[in-house]
Formats: sequence, C-alpha cells, structure tokens
Amino acid sequence: MNDDRVLVAPKTPAAGLVPPAGRSIVLVGIMGAGKTSIGRRLAARLGLPFRDADQEIEQAAGCSIAEIFARFGEPAFRDGEKRVIKRLLAAEPIVLAAGGGAYMDAETRAAIRASAVSVWLRSTLPVLLRRVAHRTHRPLLNADNPETVLRRLMAARYPTYAEADITVDCGDETPEATTEAVLRALVEHQPPRRLAVALSHGGYDVVVGEGLLARSGSLLGPVLPQRRAVVVTDEHVGALHATTLASGLTEAGFETGEPIVVPPGETTKSAEAYLALAGALLDRRVERRTAVIALGGGVVGDLAGFAAATVLRGLPFVQVPTTLLAQVDSSVGGKTGINTRQGKNLLGAFHQPRAVLADVAVLATLPGRELRAGYAEIAKAGLIGDAPLFEWCETHAAALLAGDTAVQAEAVWRACAFKARVVGDDEREEKPNDGRALLNLGHTFGHAVEAECGYGQVLHGEAVAVGLGLALRLSARLGYCDASLAERVEAHLDASGLPATMGHLNRRLSAQRLVAHMARDKKVRDGKLAFVLARGIGQAFTSTEVAPEAVLATLRDSGCTD
Repeated sequence: MNDDRVLVAPKTPAAGLVPPAGRSIVLVGIMGAGKTSIGRRLAARLGLPFRDADQEIEQAAGCSIAEIFARFGEPAFRDGEKRVIKRLLAAEPIVLAAGGGAYMDAETRAAIRASAVSVWLRSTLPVLLRRVAHRTHRPLLNADNPETVLRRLMAARYPTYAEADITVDCGDETPEATTEAVLRALVEHQPPRRLAVALSHGGYDVVVGEGLLARSGSLLGPVLPQRRAVVVTDEHVGALHATTLASGLTEAGFETGEPIVVPPGETTKSAEAYLALAGALLDRRVERRTAVIALGGGVVGDLAGFAAATVLRGLPFVQVPTTLLAQVDSSVGGKTGINTRQGKNLLGAFHQPRAVLADVAVLATLPGRELRAGYAEIAKAGLIGDAPLFEWCETHAAALLAGDTAVQAEAVWRACAFKARVVGDDEREEKPNDGRALLNLGHTFGHAVEAECGYGQVLHGEAVAVGLGLALRLSARLGYCDASLAERVEAHLDASGLPATMGHLNRRLSAQRLVAHMARDKKVRDGKLAFVLARGIGQAFTSTEVAPEAVLATLRDSGCTD
C-alpha cells in the first residue's frame, strides 16, 4: 500500500494508526453535518485524540459561544476561533471538528492545508433541517427561520467547503456508516503532488496527479483573486474535457460561461487567432481579476497565455495542459507567444501562470504519436542537466508510452522539477550563458525543421527529437563529446518511436535553408547562431562560437542537401 495513505481498513480496529505523514484530520461542514459525532468515532478508530473547536473555544473563553456572540460579536468569535484552530493543529496529530464558519477564513484554510487532511461532510437541506431542529444554542440559527438561515449559509459556504481535500456525502445513514465512508475515503485518497516554482517575485505550484480536472475549483480557489474565469480550449480537447473542468470549477463557485473554442493545430498560433481571442475576451467584459484558464496542449497554452498577458495589460492565467508535451514543457515557465511567417514564437511575452494542473489521467485520450512527441521533452530534460533522469527514461520509457499512469506521473514530476530549477534561476532567460537557454537543447535545429516543413506537419516533439540527435552530432564534431553519445541517444529515441535522425522524417531538406531559418531564430546573439551543446549526459552548455560551416557539415552528413 502507498505510504502516503491512511493505513486503515473499514470494520477493523485501527488503534495507533495515523493519517498521512503524521497529519491531522479536520472535519468541515455546516451545522448539523455531524462533525462532532463522526469526529469522535473517527478518532477512536484511528487511535487519535479528538478535539471539538467549539468546545475548545468555550473552554478558553469561560462562556458559551452564544454568550461570546452576544457580548463581543461574531468578528471577535472568528478571531478567537482562528487562533484556537492554529494552536490545536500545531500540536500532535488529532481529529478536529471545525466550526461551520471556521473554514471560510482564508488564513484558517491555509493552516489546515499546511498540516492536515480536510474532509467536507456534505449534507442536503432536508437532512440538515431535521438535524438542527430544536437547537437553540446556535446564534446563527436564532437570527431567522432555520430553513432560510441554512439556505443562505449553504449558498455562501458550500463553494468554499469544496476546497477540502475529500468530500463525503452524508444522508440519513447511521453515524457508524458515515464514519466507515470517511475511513474509506481516507484510505483511497491520493493527494496530488505539488511542486513549487520559486521566482524572484512569488511563484506558483505545479500540481501533478489524477482526477485534477474534476477538482479544479478546489485547487484553484486558493490562488485566483476572483471566482470568475474564462476557459480557452480547442475543438478536440473541449469535446473531451471541458465539461469535467467546468463541473469542477462550478462546484467551487466559479462562474465561467461557455468556453472560448479555437481551431486545433499549430496554425492557430497566429496573429489572426490572437486578435480573435483577445476580442472574445473583451466581449466577455473580463476584469483585471478575471482568470484565463488554458485547457489544451501547447498551442492553446501559448495562445491563451499571450492573450492573458496583453488583454487589459495582464489577466491572471492558469495552465491546464492536456498533452504530455505541454505538461512537461510549455505549461511551466511563463513563456507565451505566437508564430509569424519569419519563425516560431517570435511574438510573445513572459507571463507566469498562477498554477499548473497536470492531470495525467487525460493523457489516456492522446494519440500515440502525441504521447511520443511529449516524451522527447522529458528525455531532453535529462540530457541537459539530470543524468539520473535520462537513465530513468531509458528504463521506463516503454511503460510510460504504454499508458502506465503512475510512471507518467513520475515522469511529469521529474521533468517539471528540473525545469522549475532552471526557470527559478533564470526566469526571463537573461543570463549570458547557460541558464534558461539550456532548455533549448535540440530546439535550434528543431525549430528550423518545423519552419521548413510547415508548422503542424512535423510535431514539435518530433522536431526536437531530431534536433537532439543533431545537437549531439554537432557537439561530437566540435570535439566536446564522443560520437557514441549521439548514437546512444538516437537509439533510445528510435526505440521510443520518435524520429531520431533526419532520415526518419522521410523528407529531403536543404541544409542552407535550415541554416537560414536558424539565422532568424530568437536565440541568435549579436548576429551569431546560438546552440546548446553537450559534453555528456546531463552536461549541456550554451555556445555562440559555432561556425556555420560546422552546422552545414552536420546537416549534410545527416542527409540534407546543399
């Protein structure tokens, strides 16, 4: 069993067992949800202390909650509630029943996320009405008709409760049955992994796991400034995943409307498509706090990100990448842009997302060719500066490409962790040498191949795969590494079903024309071609001291014409 799970089995004693990594369990929900009765049973099953936040507050204040409300008002009560919950969670792991309004405080939610697993006990209005009947000690219930009060509280609180880690629906079943349901949910809970991208000003998390689209609202609620967003997707991805994403957002109280749908394919990264998207966003009357959520591959992410960077001089932006290529590369790092007739990504902006949700479950809908194209960027990350990652790739590529979601999640995590380190060190690619420019290994050749063949004719990952082999062949020609290094990498890419050499493209390309494309690449420095070369696996470096003759010779040896 995964060590990150609660080690309990329903209907068996669970004394002495603890939640994930020694974390507390916090039950949240509206009054009448059963937090105290379920919490006591759950604590007994897990062998943990039980604490009721309301009781702790009354004990500390020396009076009832009703008296605190009457004497000092609700703001004073909420302030004391926040301090009590922080104190309780700072000690040993416990099962805590939080007050109905406690989870509404952003600071309290942050404290719970940091040290506990939160469980929302969700109940319907009829169930709650039966349970709160004759309760006269609840100040909020005494303010109006109980049904009116509960409807108002449910409308206000349920979208925020949806941010809890786990949701368990509670009806008229017995407390024992609900406790069993909570235990099962804890056993089955697989929290997504979070990777922090640290930047000079703030940062964001890359969240990796399965089922993230369905939980999108709970994951994005804490990081977006407004519960209003516009989803941008393409025709293919929208048909597959837009409904799931919308449901996840709606549950957490987001207003999204219909998604903006763009045509699929690399040709959509154009000035015309950008202007159309920007106009569509303005037609929606977006505000400076309205988020743009890109649901799709790299094309959608780059296009939507560029629009988000420029409309109203900048809108909050979220990446929800649905291809392996986008999950491990374009969604992380804040590069956005469109293509022009002069080359790839020549118009764009650095615009960092507020979050990246990499749901590996959606990779099951990818064609095999797209999956292989994404894998090229994972192998590239290892070649640049993570030799253990490339060795891991050589061992696990077959399982990844066969659809093993656990292996895919690990690959996405490792590749993003590598890229996060590079981006954090050189956010805007300003270092004169190495730095973020290292991420372009294989790209100088690859972008030239894409431009010459026509965007969309050769997938980006396929062009990068060819470019990796050429970059290593050029490195060997210049004496930086042995030719066997290129042979090893090309053999691995070929075994993974990728075009590893120019010959695999089944096209006759001109070396001169490819170099001409490179001369217009944005990586040119002072008129000189910039290349990422390698001395070995994980030993890449940048260089502008590469003679065009060496590049031409490498291309000709690979099968290009003059």
